[in-house]
Amino acid sequence: MITIRKMQVKDALPVSRIEQEIFSKPWSYQGFVDALNLGNAIFFVAEEEGKIAGYIGMYMSLDEGEITNVAVTAKMRQRGIGGMLLSEMKKEAERRSIAKIILEVRVSNAGAIRLYERNGFKNCGVRKGFYELPKEDAYIMMYGQ
Repeated sequence: MITIRKMQVKDALPVSRIEQEIFSKPWSYQGFVDALNLGNAIFFVAEEEGKIAGYIGMYMSLDEGEITNVAVTAKMRQRGIGGMLLSEMKKEAERRSIAKIILEVRVSNAGAIRLYERNGFKNCGVRKGFYELPKEDAYIMMYGQ
């Protein structure tokens, strides 16, 4: 059974390994530790039988949030974990009076785009050349007003 909980510093190493598995420019272990200690960031992990299957992070400023990454290990995909993480983050945003959440997603990442759309995010623009390795545009997606 998958459980969602707030990320702790002890989770930074397994989360950084997932990051390396998935992204071409991954966050480091220290990057996660630093973000957890900022005070304006919140992270959740999805866990099954003590093993982290995925995570989500968001920076907060006033009444806006920006999702940093949503990631699920390759072998745990297609089980609704990404949706569970997004749902928990949206609940946390509401608890913190965050009115709007934005994120960027590679224009070629059709699976992630579908996930975000199913969770109420709308495409509201393009950031040209946003990603590197490979160079690619990003859609800007927004949830809320």
